[in-house]
Amino acid sequence: MEKVNVYSLEGKKKGLIDKPKIFELNPRIDLIQAVSANSQSRNKQAQGRDKRAGLRNTAEGWGTGHGMSRTPRLKGSGYNTARQAGRVPFAKGGRRAHPIKNEKNFKKKINKRINKQSIISAIAASTDKSWIQKGGFIFENIPEIPLVVDDKIQTIKKTARIYSILCNLGLETDLVKIKKSKKIRAGKGKSRGRKYKKKKGVLIVIKDDFGIIKASRNIPGTDVIRVENLSIKTLTPGGTSGRLILWTQSAFNELNNYEVLI
Repeated sequence: MEKVNVYSLEGKKKGLIDKPKIFELNPRIDLIQAVSANSQSRNKQAQGRDKRAGLRNTAEGWGTGHGMSRTPRLKGSGYNTARQAGRVPFAKGGRRAHPIKNEKNFKKKINKRINKQSIISAIAASTDKSWIQKGGFIFENIPEIPLVVDDKIQTIKKTARIYSILCNLGLETDLVKIKKSKKIRAGKGKSRGRKYKKKKGVLIVIKDDFGIIKASRNIPGTDVIRVENLSIKTLTPGGTSGRLILWTQSAFNELNNYEVLI
C-alpha cells in the first residue's frame, strides 16, 4: 500500500501513514456538479408577490354606453383616465399579469448513495494537481499532496499560531493571495449585508476540536470541518472541484471507512 508523509507543526517529516484507497478512484465530475447544484438549490429563498397586490382599491368598471373603455376606474375620478386603477395588467401602473409566486419549490432531490459517491469523488479530486490549479490554488511550495499534519494542530487555540503552522507547510503564498482577493461586490448585494466577497482558501479537516475551529475562523478563506461532516458544499465551493485540503492524521485514517461505498 502506498505511504504518505505526516508532517509536524514545524513543516518537517514526522512519519508515514497508509494512503486510503479512496484516492485511487477516478473522480466523477458529473456527480460532483449534479450534487453541487442540488446543494445550491436549497439555499435559494422563495419570493413572490402579494395575492392582493393592486386589488386594494375602490375601482369599478363603468360598463358600456359611455364611449370609453371598460377599464376599472377609481370612484370619484371622473373622466381622468390618468387615475386608472392598478387592478388590470394593461392599465398604467397596473399589476403584473403573471407574477412570480412563492409556492414554487426550488429544492431538488437526489439519492443518498449518489450524494455519498459525489463526496468520495470530491475527496479523490483534491489530490489531482491539475484540478487544484484550475481552482486557483497555489501549491508550488507545498511539500506533498495529500498534505497530512500531526494531530497536535487540533489543540491550537491562537490564530497567530495556526497561521504560522500553515506558513510552515507551504501555504503562505496562497494565504496572502486570498487576503488580497477581498473586493467590493458589484450590485445591490452591497446594501444587503454582503458588501465584500473573497476567494476560498485551504480546508482543514479534523477529527476532534480542541480549539482549532475558533482559532482559525479569522484567517481569510480558511475553513475547518470535522471529517464526519464533510459535504459537497465545503469540498467543492461553487461546484469547483479540486479544493486544497489539509488533513489531520486521525481524520486521514477515518477515510478508510469510505471504502465500503467504493
